[in-house]
Amino acid sequence: MSERKFIIPEYGPFAGMRVVCSGSLVAMPFAATMLADFGAEVIQIERPGVGDTLRMLAPFAEVNGKKVSTAWAQNARNKLAMALELNLKFDEVKEIFYGLIKEADIFMENMVWLDKLGIYDEELLKVNPKLVIVHVSGMGHKEFGGIPSVCNRASYDMIGQAFSGWLYLQGDPDRDPAIAKPYTNDYVSAFATVFAALSGYIYAQKTGKGQVIDVAQFEAMAQYMCGTYTAYTMAGIVGERTGNFNPAFQPYNLFKSKDGFLVALGAFGPGVYKRCIPAMGLDIEYFNYKDCSSGPAAVASEKGQELNAKVIEWCANHDAQEIESIMEAARVPCATVNTAKSAYENAHFRSRGDWVKYVDQTTDSEIEAFGIAPKMSVTPGQVWRGAPSMGQDTDNILKTILGYDDAKIAELHEKNLI
Repeated sequence: MSERKFIIPEYGPFAGMRVVCSGSLVAMPFAATMLADFGAEVIQIERPGVGDTLRMLAPFAEVNGKKVSTAWAQNARNKLAMALELNLKFDEVKEIFYGLIKEADIFMENMVWLDKLGIYDEELLKVNPKLVIVHVSGMGHKEFGGIPSVCNRASYDMIGQAFSGWLYLQGDPDRDPAIAKPYTNDYVSAFATVFAALSGYIYAQKTGKGQVIDVAQFEAMAQYMCGTYTAYTMAGIVGERTGNFNPAFQPYNLFKSKDGFLVALGAFGPGVYKRCIPAMGLDIEYFNYKDCSSGPAAVASEKGQELNAKVIEWCANHDAQEIESIMEAARVPCATVNTAKSAYENAHFRSRGDWVKYVDQTTDSEIEAFGIAPKMSVTPGQVWRGAPSMGQDTDNILKTILGYDDAKIAELHEKNLI
C-alpha cells in the first residue's frame, strides 16, 4: 500500500485505492461495492439521519429487534459509512470533504444536484489533480452533450430501460413490455461505472492527470442492445417482442419438464444443433439445421414448427434433472430455472464457495449472502465486514485519515454536521 493511512485490511487487486462516493440506491453505490469487494477502501457519504435510500428498500429482515433491508445487507458490505451534511456552504463540511478528496483516487456520485451543494468538478481537480470524477445519472450531464432539460430529468432503473429501447423488447408480443428485474439497468450501469472509474484511474496513475467521466444509465443500457439499432439503420427493421422464443434459431426457449419445472435450453449454430437434436432422439437428417434452424424462415417453416413441437413434447416427457443430464452429456447449454431457494441449495453454487457469512453491522448478526465474483487466483476479493450501520465509521475516518481530535469531532456532532 501507499503511505496514506487506510482503515480497511489489505486484500485484492485494488488494495491502496481509495474511493469516496455519495448518492443512493443501486447503480453508483453498487459500482463502489464491486470495487470494495476487491480491496478498494470505499467511503460512502450519507446525510445524517437520512442515509442511503437503499436502507429503506423492502423486504426487511428483523433480528433481535433490529431491522435491515436485505438489499442493503447484500449490496453495501465492505464499505465505510460516513455521516456528513454534504453542503459546502458550511466551512467545516468543506474542509472535511476537500480533505477526503485530497486523499482519494476516485470520487463517484449520483446526486445530480451538485451545484446546489457547492460541489464543482474544476474545484475538486484543483484540490486533487489526479482525481477521477465519475458522475452517474439517468440521462447524462449536459457538459457532455444532450438536451439540458432532458439531462436534468429525474430517473430510475426502469426509465433507463424505457428510454434506451431495451424495455420495448422485453416480454410477450401480445402484452405490454415487461420491466426487467431486479433493477437491470441499475446493475448494467454499475458495471459501466466500474469500467469508467478503472479506466480513469489507470490513466491517472500513468500520467498524473485526473478527469471527469459521465455515465448515463440510458447509454449503458443501449450498449447491451446487440444489433437492435443497426437492424433499423441498415435494414429498416424495428425489433419487436418475441417472448422467450427466439425467431432466428431453435431450440431456444423455456420448456416445461415432466415434473413441472421450467428448463432453459438452447442450441445456437450448426455445431451445437447437431449435438442437441440426436440427444433428444430425433432424426438429424430430417430435422436438419438448414431446414429448421438456419434463420427466421427456417424456424417459421412447417418443418421448423414441427421440430418445435417435438422439442416441447420431448421435454414434457423427461424430468428436469434428466433433461439437464442428457444435455450436459451432449454439451448443449441447458439449466433448470432456479428460485432463490433452489439456487441457495444448489451443489454447484456451493462447490464454488458462492455463499459467504459475515456480520451485518445494523443488526449485529451473522448473515449468509452471495459472495465474491469473479474468482481470482492471485488477488481474490473478500468480505471483511458486513454492510455498515448509519455513520458507523465517521469518527474513525476523521481521526485516521484527516487527523481530527476528539474535541473537533465532538463540535461537529453538536452542530449536526456529522
